[in-house]
Amino acid sequence: MQEAQFELVGKIGSMALIRKEDQDVDYNIFSRLGAELRPGMIWVTSGATEIGRLDYMKRTGMELTGDPEQDKTDYAAQGQAILMQNYRQFIRPEYGVRQVLVEHTHFNDPEKAEHIRQLLLRAAKQRAIPIVNYNDPVSDVENRKMELAARREQGGEVHECVDNDETAAVIAGLVKAKMLVIMTSTEGIYRNPTDPSTLVRDVTAKSVEALEKKVRELQEGCVGASRAGANGARAKLEYALQSARKGTTVVIGHARHHLSELVSGSVPCTRIGLE
Repeated sequence: MQEAQFELVGKIGSMALIRKEDQDVDYNIFSRLGAELRPGMIWVTSGATEIGRLDYMKRTGMELTGDPEQDKTDYAAQGQAILMQNYRQFIRPEYGVRQVLVEHTHFNDPEKAEHIRQLLLRAAKQRAIPIVNYNDPVSDVENRKMELAARREQGGEVHECVDNDETAAVIAGLVKAKMLVIMTSTEGIYRNPTDPSTLVRDVTAKSVEALEKKVRELQEGCVGASRAGANGARAKLEYALQSARKGTTVVIGHARHHLSELVSGSVPCTRIGLE
């Protein structure tokens, strides 16, 4: 296995970036993240669509009522600027912040994937932090489905990457990250989603085969998601396994914790990887 080139790839979910009860952006989250992000890290962020929806509602007093996919596109285009504005505001001023908008095609084509990899490597050397998001505003669902179907017929691994958990896992593999941290709105993975005492702290094994068996057992109990359209804990475990197979340690934990606390394991979270 090659030596890791990045210490950390992180990802945060949409619902972890807002105060749901206030229908507003959670600036405390951005402030906490900004204090800890530094060059040598890659940050994958959701939130453009939800933040764009909240911003549209604030400005107009109503939500969009057109085609749901078109509404999502329009919200994402409006929210992307606000998302990046908040990262730039709270990340330390001596560090550059670079927006990287990606689609599935960037990871299914070896030349495009290498282009993205080199961009990310340069950022680390140039004291800049890449902020990565799926490019929802220009993504057409039907075209994407046709492209992916055609690739699957050709055989080989296919990445969809609409779920930013998958995007983060793919990027972690691309740059051979030591750790992948997935921040969400729960403390981690539960054996029983309705019982907080069943949080699974460690999913580790000495072999890939043994680790996969443990992950499959956990997936059987996974139901629900934090928002409509999300794939929830079952998908998180699948992407975590994808990363762990390649030697990356994966941590899934609540966004209210500091990034450093999740990395160290000093707070409740789920850690997945090879021993």
